[in-house]
Amino acid sequence: MTLTSKQFLGDDFLLHSPVAEELYHKTASSLPILDYHNHLSPKDIAENRQFNTITEVWLEGDHYKWRAMRTNAVPEKFCTGNEPPDQKFLQWAKTVPYTLRNPLYHWTHLELKNYFGIKELLSEKTATSIYKQCNDLLKQDDYHVQGLLKKMKVEVVCTTDDPADSLEFHSAFAKQDASFRMYPTFRPDKSYAFHDLTAYNTYMTVLGKAANQQIDTLQDLLDVLEKKILFFEAHGCRVSDHGLEMMPSIRLTESNANSLFKQVRAGNQITEVEADALRGFILLHLSKLYHRQNWVQQFHLGALRNNSTRMMKQLGADTGFDSIGDFPQAKAMAAFFNELDSNNQLAKTIIYNLNPADNELFATMIGNFNDGSSAGKIQWGSGWWFLDQKDGMEKQLNALSNMGLLSHFVGMVADSRSFLSFPRHEYFRRIVCNLIGNDVVRGELPHDIELLHSLVKGIGYTNAKRYFNF
Repeated sequence: MTLTSKQFLGDDFLLHSPVAEELYHKTASSLPILDYHNHLSPKDIAENRQFNTITEVWLEGDHYKWRAMRTNAVPEKFCTGNEPPDQKFLQWAKTVPYTLRNPLYHWTHLELKNYFGIKELLSEKTATSIYKQCNDLLKQDDYHVQGLLKKMKVEVVCTTDDPADSLEFHSAFAKQDASFRMYPTFRPDKSYAFHDLTAYNTYMTVLGKAANQQIDTLQDLLDVLEKKILFFEAHGCRVSDHGLEMMPSIRLTESNANSLFKQVRAGNQITEVEADALRGFILLHLSKLYHRQNWVQQFHLGALRNNSTRMMKQLGADTGFDSIGDFPQAKAMAAFFNELDSNNQLAKTIIYNLNPADNELFATMIGNFNDGSSAGKIQWGSGWWFLDQKDGMEKQLNALSNMGLLSHFVGMVADSRSFLSFPRHEYFRRIVCNLIGNDVVRGELPHDIELLHSLVKGIGYTNAKRYFNF
């Protein structure tokens, strides 16, 4: 029996019809990238960092790869430890063949191909030669950080930044003649993180110093946050971001909020219900400021973080011990947005879910608050974290298509700490083109090439360009 199959990672990878191939190759493949949410280092971008090895650029801070390596019985010292870079890379190379059908297998080989021109499959056998090829290329000027971003036609990157940040690297980069722009994103999660009062009160001191204002009262905090919003805006920021298990309660009077904040600043523990309410009070105030400044606000909802206490103590947060949570999302989210909308203070908003069980919930939630003031004012964001893979993206796109307007979707984000992560935009665009192409083949969409190309271009680039107006 003769098996006929497509070439792995060939030109038509993930494209299963002539229509999909045309949409991708004639439109999607050439679009620039507006990456409006990532965790890249502003310092590395401003200083145009040169990586000494592929290990530095590929494995440093990448908890996706660390999780896979741990599952493959790789000792922690090769993930986050101080083993030599060639040995860390070898352990990753040994792991890659075991990632078949995990998106890491696709991403790994897309990155090798798109950045380094390497089409060979990574494994223990090929590790040494691929390690050398990549390292040799990384010595070249166009493989410094800014060159890597230029290779992927990146037009805008929005980093994720704490309100206490000086934004010195954004300032330095703004003076450079680069091929793309970098803007900060306002991420004030620490300003309402009441679970660890020692850490919280230490942060209040740091934030106060950054704003040249002591924070003793809740009003002090709100004043400082407003001051920092204006500071961020002066550096090009037009976007905020929030990572929450679920939207907080908004049932708290100003008097009660002031009282709870005093307790927090005195180091007295408050209940989880009280913490949620105080968080909601602060977040509601911030959302009103975002609307005033004509910003876009983003909410990443549903992660159950730092599940391993032992590894949290050993390695800290964001090291690969998080999972999907099953929090109730609809009621509090609707109440929060309705409170803002009732007073016409609801900014452009993007909501991201981590639990796929919430897909239809999020797809319908956005329709509750789209008011005709702008196209797609309230957005359901692309498949995030555990869902930014083929199945997760397809389900998100299908639910959005069925219950909203895919035509106004603002598309994909890298949401990564890696400078080699941008082929994920290609991955997403191929999936979009394939879904549309399949519909045409089945007679579920018209074979109107002009209309279809406009749809693909909008999702891949122009919708985000209009929406954010950087």
